[in-house]
Amino acid sequence: MTASTATVVPLTPAHAAQVVAIYQAGIDEGNATFETTAPTWEQFDAAKLPEHRFASVDETGRVLGWVAATKVSDRCAYAGVVEHSVYVHPDARGRGVASALLKALVESTEAAGIWTIQSGIFPENAASLAVHERAGFRVIGTRERIGRHNGRWRDTVLVERRSPHID
Repeated sequence: MTASTATVVPLTPAHAAQVVAIYQAGIDEGNATFETTAPTWEQFDAAKLPEHRFASVDETGRVLGWVAATKVSDRCAYAGVVEHSVYVHPDARGRGVASALLKALVESTEAAGIWTIQSGIFPENAASLAVHERAGFRVIGTRERIGRHNGRWRDTVLVERRSPHID
């Protein structure tokens, strides 16, 4: 499946089972998140901002990947800051799916007046770091030993994309 035959659409409950399965596949690989099990759809749905979540689907409706954002804080000073996750099905990697999803996220957040999209990425996840750089994210720094994952301390690389439209 190529990205050119895929379409980015709003992520809906119809995608739930595939989204959770893709999330779990990323978790199982060990370099995507501190989580050890994917949330239920209900937990996922409650945590993600509805206007900033998208799925890449092929012509059969198969989900190739997803992107979603959450608020970083309820404090009004951070109203324009979100944290995001992007996951791609292992069979669809290297085909532009993550790039298309990040493009959709950037467009939706720009339209909503969000000024910063951020994420923490394990340094071992070179593919994710590269796709984020191509999408206009910059490395802020490395958060050393920020959390324990499967019994060992892990670092994360903090990346962000600042809107060029803020004063």
